[in-house]
Amino acid sequence: MVSPAPQRILVVGPSWVGDMVMAQSLFITLQQRYPGALIDVIAPKWSGDLLGRMAEVNDYIEMPLGQGQFEPGVRYRLGKSLQARHYEQAIIIPRSWKSAIVPAAAKIPQRTGYRGEMRYGLLNDIRPLDKSVLMQTVQRYVSLGLASDASLPPAIIPQPHLTIDLANQSTLMAQFSLHTGQPVVGFMPGAEYGPAKCWPVEYYGELANRLIAKGYQVWLLGSPKDQLSCAAITKIAPLAADLSGKTQLVDVVDLIARCQLVVCNDSGLMHIAAATGRHVVALYGSSTPDYTPPLTARADICYLGLSCSPCFERECPRGDLQCLRDITVDVVFEHCLAVKW
Repeated sequence: MVSPAPQRILVVGPSWVGDMVMAQSLFITLQQRYPGALIDVIAPKWSGDLLGRMAEVNDYIEMPLGQGQFEPGVRYRLGKSLQARHYEQAIIIPRSWKSAIVPAAAKIPQRTGYRGEMRYGLLNDIRPLDKSVLMQTVQRYVSLGLASDASLPPAIIPQPHLTIDLANQSTLMAQFSLHTGQPVVGFMPGAEYGPAKCWPVEYYGELANRLIAKGYQVWLLGSPKDQLSCAAITKIAPLAADLSGKTQLVDVVDLIARCQLVVCNDSGLMHIAAATGRHVVALYGSSTPDYTPPLTARADICYLGLSCSPCFERECPRGDLQCLRDITVDVVFEHCLAVKW
């Protein structure tokens, strides 16, 4: 007997910006598989506005706990409060035990996820994770939206696409006295994970000066955590516009959408740039594009693949950051000049 298609689906989302953008590929897959189904997402507070830019998401439910907080009682009560929504399926993206508590407490009949931390009892549609088959993070997400006997890896990975708020974009342009009379290159020099993912700020500064001399504008975008890096860049390239820490995450989405291309580390903003259709020049150090590439055909990848790479460390174990320092300004500059729009 074939189970009826679910009409209400709850997705337990990831905790990082880039992962949440990649999760949109799962949402699109679910929408295509179950036309008309309502997809709600439970996720950290910061992600609500970002999820609002995904047309496939019906509702956002705030997870009232920070990353790493266990609090099973809080999770149980949240799940119990969701029983009245009568979800028919839950998809749990994280592999932690605690992430499966809410769907179980909500008494959702089908609870799908990877085996993870011995989640027997909490999940009843347990999928094995073969990392040699599902190498990319986005493949792992999309696979959870397919039938349990589907051929893997998925043949189709839908590309994330964030909607742009043109009114907010115009407001931001006026607020920061920005214009698009010259082509704009967005720099996102930060990476939440750590400095082993960050191309040196002095390289960004030199690249900014070269691009400005060629008639481009350079906008520096990022969170308050990126302000020191951006300040160091503007010391080298004072004509670059430093917008770091002055905007919300969704504001950055709208500003990126006004750029012709972006230069960035492997970061959440890289995935946002790809999802706005911008051309991405992506710089990889401690991570690898084999696992988390920008999900767009409009990308140039700078990755040296040294013998020590990828190490996935937050800080360079060798202390020299050769994997990024050996990506020269000349190489990145040529990538930028080659972009057509």
